[in-house]
Amino acid sequence: MRRAGRALGVALWALTCAAGCTRSRATATDPSYLSVIVRQSPLNFDPRVGTDEISQRVHELVYSRLMVNDEHLRVAPGVAARLDNPDPLTYVAHLRHGVRFHDGHELTASDVVYTFESFLDPDFVSPRKGAYRMLASVTALDDYTVRFTLKEPFGSFPIQLVMPIVPAGAGDSLRAFPIGTGPYRFVRYLPDEQVELSAYEGYWDGLPLNAGVVLKIVPDETMRALELRKGTADLTVNDVSPDIAYELQRRGELHITEARGVDYTYIGLNLRDPVLADRRVRQAIAHAVDRDAIVKYLRRGLATPAVGILSPVAWAFEPSVPQFAHDVARAKALLDEAGYPDPDGDGPRPRLRLSLKTSTDEFYRLQATVLQQNLRQAGIDVDVRSYEFATFYADVLSGNAQMYTLQWVGVTDPDMLRRVFHSEQVPPVGFNRTYYRNPDVDRLIDLATRATTDEERLTYYRRVQAIVAEDVPYVSLWYKTNIAVMRPNVSGLRLTAQADFLGLKDVRKGTD
Repeated sequence: MRRAGRALGVALWALTCAAGCTRSRATATDPSYLSVIVRQSPLNFDPRVGTDEISQRVHELVYSRLMVNDEHLRVAPGVAARLDNPDPLTYVAHLRHGVRFHDGHELTASDVVYTFESFLDPDFVSPRKGAYRMLASVTALDDYTVRFTLKEPFGSFPIQLVMPIVPAGAGDSLRAFPIGTGPYRFVRYLPDEQVELSAYEGYWDGLPLNAGVVLKIVPDETMRALELRKGTADLTVNDVSPDIAYELQRRGELHITEARGVDYTYIGLNLRDPVLADRRVRQAIAHAVDRDAIVKYLRRGLATPAVGILSPVAWAFEPSVPQFAHDVARAKALLDEAGYPDPDGDGPRPRLRLSLKTSTDEFYRLQATVLQQNLRQAGIDVDVRSYEFATFYADVLSGNAQMYTLQWVGVTDPDMLRRVFHSEQVPPVGFNRTYYRNPDVDRLIDLATRATTDEERLTYYRRVQAIVAEDVPYVSLWYKTNIAVMRPNVSGLRLTAQADFLGLKDVRKGTD
């Protein structure tokens, strides 16, 4: 009955605010509000369901997470002030007192239980459910204590608690009208135009330093730059290309700040292909690629060469792994060993032919052209094929590609190594889209999964990273450098490795 009453209250509050809490149209033009440009529209304001980038940015502003990632990407307290692990199958979260939702009611254990029980409900549809496959139950011990019981030991479980908490009984109402405990309350969404948020006076971690945030949707990149130059927008984060960022910086009209990021770009190699099944061929490809040139010229320095899926800012990153410097002579020698000699010396005939699929995004098409030129120098002829993202991605998921370029976004925990490289994680159950199989890697990952301390996990994951690097199912390219472009009157933005929008609460806006 309490949950049903809560659900009705949430729905009525949302309807009331939709009619009368929007502060008229002042939000959109109020100069005290921070105008932030984003490149696309959000798809779903319910954080249990919405996984697109812009929806997640709204989630970061409107909701609070049970746990959070600190600057080293380790799990740290959020609305849970403490997380205990009394035995390998049990985690106990102790909630902060006085955390209130935007409709006024206090966040308690019932809200946490409701949030996570959603993922155990067979009728609840969410792409996030796979992350909670080890969760057996979630129970409220009292109003401020929640127990999570696992089916088997799972050392990476705490990262799954970096999850926004929704009000108990909210149902489907959050998809269109989010209600959370975050620094901003939802005002309204004007489809394909903007999302309007106002500062929440009752935010548990301190009042934001601005009156509110307007996320302004501008799909065209040139227009995004013009909006900033004209002063009709205040800032944007990771939504201008390196070329435009370079041009804006050269003009000196705007301020630019950078921070190391975790987004990882790579070439995926289909190991079911008879040519790419040979590790020497994969290593030859890795040696042929000139990462430094891609970073310097294509990325304008807004990236760093990558060595593996975990970035250097991640706590489990292992730097001492096999790395493949740009070395065309070594690439040719490996191809000779693999049985692909040069058929005509310095003539035009290639040693072998491969195909590379990518999206129609202009940057990635240009990068594919550079990769094509790199591999040609080693005697590998590459047929580059670009497709609309949905078609391209479907081919990757089905294994219909020899080579492809993609990017992993927001990798924070070494459990991603299991999801990407364990032989039991091939599609559709996991992310092993290269069909990589190595019994030693499987064994080490299984040991790491059952480990109960970060120290144990790190021991195994270091070895996994070294073996995977030498086997080259992925050719690592670069880690993105996060970049924010802002007007001179904007101050206080601190970019995180994940470019989290929560930091907007600490941004001040003065007069231009």
